[in-house]
Amino acid sequence: MKYYYIVAAAGIGKRMQLDYPKQFLEYNKKPIFIKTLETISKNKLVTDIIIVTNREYIEKVKDYVKEFNIEKVKNVIQGGKERQDSVYNALKIIEDEDAIVAVQDGVRPFIKEEYIEKAYKELEKNMDISGVVIGVMVKDTIKVVDENGIIIHTPNRNSLVAAQTPQVFRIKTLKKAYKKAKDEGYLGTDDSSLVEKIDEKVKILEGDYDNIKITTKEDLIYLAK
Repeated sequence: MKYYYIVAAAGIGKRMQLDYPKQFLEYNKKPIFIKTLETISKNKLVTDIIIVTNREYIEKVKDYVKEFNIEKVKNVIQGGKERQDSVYNALKIIEDEDAIVAVQDGVRPFIKEEYIEKAYKELEKNMDISGVVIGVMVKDTIKVVDENGIIIHTPNRNSLVAAQTPQVFRIKTLKKAYKKAKDEGYLGTDDSSLVEKIDEKVKILEGDYDNIKITTKEDLIYLAK
């Protein structure tokens, strides 16, 4: 069986207010997406890595992959307008309909290899589910508010999970979910939300609070450690 790994690295750094994509921010003298890739490529199950990035940075990404000798990278392709479009571009080039595919944020550089392994193996052994998502229980009390900031509801914190990546799925299911979302014009906030929308079961596996996504300027403190 083939184990594909899609790395979404087509962000433009808008919330970070950078003049270059945030995946090129450095940690220990290497771009953070390279740190992400190094962890992924070490996993013995991963067979093929597909990187999705901005068209103008494809050659730059290829150069970094070569420089840091990330051997399992098979394709570097152009992303789309939204993250969802980018991942769908990658899914469409995977021909093996029996494969398992993981999706990872390129700017989540502190992923641990053990979670990749756990997610793949959980999906392999449990035929009652179509996907596995790494996540952590929320620490703060969450409020649901209206457009004016007025609190409508306080959900039970014990049932709330902050979803992370990797998110791992059977390729047929994920392709079906992405096609349906495309056809209906639905834009989800993660891959799992699309799979949930076609009434498939997705399981949460406990992850790590350090597995953050570098998104805003406040997150830069993690790169200074």
